[in-house]
Amino acid sequence: MDTKTPLYAIGVGNLVNAILDAIFVFPLGLGVRGAALATVTSEYVIACILLWKLNSKVVIFSGKIIGGGMIRYLKSGGLLIGRTIAVLLTMTLSTSLAAREGPVPMAGHQLCLQVWLTISLLNDALALAGQALLATEYTKRNYKQARMVLYRVLQIGGVTGTALAIILFFGFGSFSSLFTDDPAVLGIAKSGVWFVAISQPINAVAFVVDGLYYGVSDFAYAAYSMFFAGAISSAFLLVAAPEFGLGGVWAGLILFMSLRAVAGLWRLGSKGGPWNSILSETDLRDKM
Repeated sequence: MDTKTPLYAIGVGNLVNAILDAIFVFPLGLGVRGAALATVTSEYVIACILLWKLNSKVVIFSGKIIGGGMIRYLKSGGLLIGRTIAVLLTMTLSTSLAAREGPVPMAGHQLCLQVWLTISLLNDALALAGQALLATEYTKRNYKQARMVLYRVLQIGGVTGTALAIILFFGFGSFSSLFTDDPAVLGIAKSGVWFVAISQPINAVAFVVDGLYYGVSDFAYAAYSMFFAGAISSAFLLVAAPEFGLGGVWAGLILFMSLRAVAGLWRLGSKGGPWNSILSETDLRDKM
C-alpha cells in the first residue's frame, strides 16, 4: 500500500520524458524516433527508481528462486501475460483498421484514442486502491470489510465515470485543440466525441473490476474473460470497420470495454471462485 513511491518515480520519469521530447523531436530532428527514445528512456528511469527503493526493503535477487511460490507466481504471471496480449491484439487491430482509412482519419482517431485512454486511466487509480484494500481485508478473512471496499469502489467508479463523461462531452473541443490545430483532423476527432464520452462510465467499471480481480487473486477468470472479450470484439471490428469506417472502429472498442465490464459484474453476481467467500449470504448473516 505504498502509493508515494510509485507517484514520485512516475513523476520523475514523465519529467525526463517531456524534457527529452523537447530535445529529440525537433531540435535534433529525430521526430517519431525521438519520441520513442524519450519514452523508452523514461521507462528505464522509472524501473531503476522502483527497483532501487524495493531493494532496500526486500531481497530481489535470491539463489532460491525455484519452489512452490515461484511456480504459483509463474502460473499467475502467465495468465496475466496472456490477458495483456489479448488487450494489445484488440487495440492493435483497431489501430490497423483505422490506419486503412487514410492519414487524416488515422490522426483524428489517434487523437480520440489518446484522450479516451488518458481520461479512462484516471479510473486506474481507483482500481489500484481497491486492489490493495480488498487484498488486505481478504487475506485477513475480514469479509464484511472486503464487501464494503468492493461496493464503495464500484460506486465511486460509477460516479467518476459519469462525471468524466459529462466533462468530456462539453470539453472535448478544448482537449483536442491541445494536440493539433489542423481543421481536418479536428473535424474527425470531434465526430468521435460520443465514443470518448459515452464509454467513460463503462471504462470506469471495467478498470475498477480489473483491480478487484487482482485483489483476490482471481487471475484465471481475469485472463479467460479477457480472451473472450477480445475475440468477440476483434471479430466485430473486422466486420464493422470496413463497412462503417471509424464509426465501426469506435463501436468495436466500446463493445470491447462493455464486454469487460459485463464479465466482471457477472463474476461478482455469480459469486464464483474467491467471491463466494466475500459475498456469501451465510457469512453476511453471521457477521450481522
